[in-house]
Amino acid sequence: MISHTAIQKAWITIWELAAVYHRYEVEGMENLLGEDEHGKQAVLIAGYHGRALAVDLCILSVRLKQRLGYFPHCFVHRSLKLLPGATQAIDALGFVTHDDEAISRAVENGEHILLPPGGASEGMRTYHDNYQVRWPSYGYAKLAVRHGLPIVPVACAGADDTYIGLLDGDKIVRRLGLSRKWAWAPWTGLGPLGLYPFSPPFPARLYQVIGKPISTHDYDIENEDDIKKLHKLVKETVQDLLKHAQAQKEKRS
Repeated sequence: MISHTAIQKAWITIWELAAVYHRYEVEGMENLLGEDEHGKQAVLIAGYHGRALAVDLCILSVRLKQRLGYFPHCFVHRSLKLLPGATQAIDALGFVTHDDEAISRAVENGEHILLPPGGASEGMRTYHDNYQVRWPSYGYAKLAVRHGLPIVPVACAGADDTYIGLLDGDKIVRRLGLSRKWAWAPWTGLGPLGLYPFSPPFPARLYQVIGKPISTHDYDIENEDDIKKLHKLVKETVQDLLKHAQAQKEKRS
């Protein structure tokens, strides 16, 4: 059995190599390193899901491990647990699949939660929809309000350029009457050596922007209009961050 330490080292190595390959840069890291009057402040990191792997968010998880001493608790698809050995990796890297006691413990310990609200619906699209925020639900906003977490928006220019999206997995599964959670299954994209997942990604430059925390204290978990209002605010903020990231990336090209 592979040790947790070995799994963590492998994860760090993979995404540090990816950071070099994609010439990753990040702006606004200080927005994830602050503390409140009680010490460490947990936040919900709500990130744009660029293409299939959300490479920039994986790199960010490694950079936060280096700065904070722990991996942020990343939400992953529940079907991941079906893969051989996945449960051990989930435990080693602190991944979560739904809002349960693991989330409560993380919040109590002041540890960040990382969640891409768009998921497969956002990542598995055609190139026609590049850099358009598509968050079909607002469960992340309810989670943040329920646990009293500020929401830190994250966006990355270059993320959608890692593969040329050829299909819209979300539209395909909905036409078939299936859940959006399966949008990853029919999707494919074009990489430099052929089709995903058999080709590596294009070496697109990644410029990630971490926005300022958005307070959730004034929103009522029982008020659906309140949650929708928060959802709208976060979505619009991420869309603005994408525009800013694109402009900064172009300056560096």
